[in-house]
Amino acid sequence: MILQGCQGKPQLGVMEKTCPQCGHEIEMFTVDTEAVCEHCGFTIYNDALTCVQWCQYARKCFGDEAYEQLMEVARRQKERKQKEAETK
Repeated sequence: MILQGCQGKPQLGVMEKTCPQCGHEIEMFTVDTEAVCEHCGFTIYNDALTCVQWCQYARKCFGDEAYEQLMEVARRQKERKQKEAETK
């Protein structure tokens, strides 16, 4: 359920990602947190997160389960970026 007054209502769409393991194209919905490559089994994460990271109503909009999944993806992304910055 999306709140009535939310200006950042997620639009359901399909996006294509390239698997970093094998180069195969992976289709995933914009609201999915992750998808598995059908070719090699590699798990790819949706790095196009939106208001979930900053909006005080995100948990109410997305529901507890989706909110927790999206926040976990955000945490992993932050850790990966920190590791990359440390190796430079």
